[in-house]
Amino acid sequence: MSFLKNEFSNLQTAFYLRIGMGIVFIVGGYNKLSQLLDPQRTEAIVNSYTGTLGYINEFFLQFLFTDIAFFTPWGFLTALSSFELISGIALVAGFMVRPLALIYGFLLWTFVFSLPVVTTPGVELSVKTYTSPAMFVQMRDIALSGLMFVLYQLGSGQFSVDNKLLKNEVTSTDESWNSLGLLLRLSIAAPLVIGGLFGSFEKISTFATPQFLLFIVGVLFILGVQVRLAAVVFAGILLWYMFYKLNLDKSLIANLNAFKREFAFFAASIVVFFRGAGNAYTPNDIVNRIANAFGWSGKTVES
Repeated sequence: MSFLKNEFSNLQTAFYLRIGMGIVFIVGGYNKLSQLLDPQRTEAIVNSYTGTLGYINEFFLQFLFTDIAFFTPWGFLTALSSFELISGIALVAGFMVRPLALIYGFLLWTFVFSLPVVTTPGVELSVKTYTSPAMFVQMRDIALSGLMFVLYQLGSGQFSVDNKLLKNEVTSTDESWNSLGLLLRLSIAAPLVIGGLFGSFEKISTFATPQFLLFIVGVLFILGVQVRLAAVVFAGILLWYMFYKLNLDKSLIANLNAFKREFAFFAASIVVFFRGAGNAYTPNDIVNRIANAFGWSGKTVES
């Protein structure tokens, strides 16, 4: 597939990533707001976040709503969902992309810290909660954080408000793609490998796909070997998962919310297919680095 090499520039890459990420937050923000602002559904959505199978553990419940008491749970979730929706629209429009990417790069990790998890040996639980490590349960959000840091380095990309307003916006040079491609492919690989190894445990996503296949595709991404093939397979897995999650008894927004993160991963798979993921720390690159470190530069392997 040599004809695909360098098909995408950094501007095009940023465009696809920001659209994919923007859809995630538009869908998530609108879905939560529509429930929080509906008196008949408010209690259920608040309980789904503050309950034992929610996303806020007791430590942060006390910190947010007792110690500083700045927000009620409803107020906190409404503010967060509003920011999510507005920032998602901004990302799709290409407005303030770098600041938003930096904020989300760190904000997505808060779901890891705040998840209520019990993994102590021998403890008998009287209520349902998460019994797998928080990092594994939230691995897709960690992967999205990696995509956000890639987007931060790339800038707003094509067809963006930022580039209309700031015509001299600094964007990473195409030569930087080796390091950014490494971060991109490792971010994609993380939920695949974790799902492949630990998908039999509670609340760890497997994309409704056999674990061995997830693991193989994840390893290809980690090694940077046959990444375009891996991207095609991953895109197929994502499309299958979206179809699997469809429920005709639910509304359109509820269906989209069920696989919202997958829009970002699908955008990332498009980027990898057309552009590759760089040569950094591929097997050939590692051999070259070792050879250069020992002064065997004449025996390096072509990447």
